[in-house]
Amino acid sequence: MSEAHHKSESHLDNQTETWFSSWFDTPYYHILYKERNYREAQHFMDNLTHYLNLPEKAKVLDLACGKGRHSIYLSQLGYEVLGADLSENSIAEASKNNNLHLRFKVHDMRQPFDEKFDAIFNLFTSFGYFEKDEDNLTTLKAIKASLTDYGFAVIDFMNVHQVINTLVPEEVKVVDGIEFHIKRYVADGHIFKEIDFEDQGKSFHFTEKVKALTLDDFKELMDEAGIYLLDIFGDYKLKKFHKTESERLIMIFK
Repeated sequence: MSEAHHKSESHLDNQTETWFSSWFDTPYYHILYKERNYREAQHFMDNLTHYLNLPEKAKVLDLACGKGRHSIYLSQLGYEVLGADLSENSIAEASKNNNLHLRFKVHDMRQPFDEKFDAIFNLFTSFGYFEKDEDNLTTLKAIKASLTDYGFAVIDFMNVHQVINTLVPEEVKVVDGIEFHIKRYVADGHIFKEIDFEDQGKSFHFTEKVKALTLDDFKELMDEAGIYLLDIFGDYKLKKFHKTESERLIMIFK
């Protein structure tokens, strides 16, 4: 779940805002996760777009796009891409890449868009971080409302069963000279990650929190939202989903 954007708190400045105005908007989030495997992510998008057989110039929404690296790649594949994210800092950075086929906007995924898309991608565990459970259903309904009649949506989530079975309780990661002390645990139906570090003489503490949604949970939500689940994959090569072994839970729906 290292890729997720979650609720966070900084005890440094007594912020009480949710994740999108603290941890994900800090430079430290991007420092900690800068070693992500983007080549693997690009292969995933190659596989996805090929599987979906998206037409040339299809309108694609990258929902929770961060700084837009995947949006940029999707536009290079020939699609008309909108990258949307709640983080104003990330969108400001991403917007430097704007062109005729690529644009970015600040947007809350709980709200439908005033345009329709042929494909909506919600990638790398960018779901399930809301304080209110009903917001997960609201988000699915907003995705449904933002699809064309023949459009497809993809949610790429962690496989909760595999994550919990392989959870590393404590870890230290050193990136750019910063020593990140990380603790992971499961509580109240959520997976937590506590992150502590020091930089320039100041101490920081952030908490990531994502709801431990299983395939059954998603099916229940999708039924309620009137969504048709078409296919389920277990990794970025689009191999079959196995409840205990698969690294990912990738759901294709319309």
